Amino acid sequence: MKKYIVSIIFLVLASPVFAQSVFDQFEGIETVSAININKKMFELMSKVKLETSDKETLQYMSLIKKIDNLKVYRTQNERIAMQMRLTSEKYIKAIGLSELMAINDGGKMVRIHSKQGSSETQLKELLLFIEDPKTKETVLMSIIGDFDLNEVPALTDKMKIPGSAELRKAGKK
Repeated sequence: MKKYIVSIIFLVLASPVFAQSVFDQFEGIETVSAININKKMFELMSKVKLETSDKETLQYMSLIKKIDNLKVYRTQNERIAMQMRLTSEKYIKAIGLSELMAINDGGKMVRIHSKQGSSETQLKELLLFIEDPKTKETVLMSIIGDFDLNEVPALTDKMKIPGSAELRKAGKK
C-alpha cells in the first residue's frame, strides 16, 4: 500500500514536468506553420553580445531573459483554424486567463488574454488569437514566463510575429 501511495505522489508531482502543452497538437501538421522556442533557447539568445543603444533592442534582450516558452501557430486551413479557436477557448477557461483586449476590425478578430503577475503590466502568461477572414489566416501565440506586457511588442517585431500592433495597444491600456 505504501508503494502505491508513493507512486501516486510521484506521478502527481512529476506530471507538470512531463505534460505537453494543449497547443502541441498543432505541431507537425502540414498546413500549420509552428514556432516553438523554449527557455534554453532564450537563455542562449540572451547571451549574444550586442553593442547597441537602440531602446527596442535593449527591451528585446531584457525580455528574452524572462520568457520560459513561446509558441506560435499559423494556418489558413479552416478546419484547423476552428480547432485552434476551440482549443484556445477551452484553455482560457481551464487556466483562468483574463481578457485584456478584444478587437473586431472589419471582420478581423483579435483576442488577447493573460494571467497577471505581480503588477498591472507584469504577466505570467499571454495568449494572443487572431482570425483574419480577408487573408484567411489564423494565428495562435502563447508566451509563458514572468515578463512585462510593454516589452512584448519588441519581441514580436524582432521575430516578425503577427500581432505586435495589437500588443502595443494592449500595453497602453
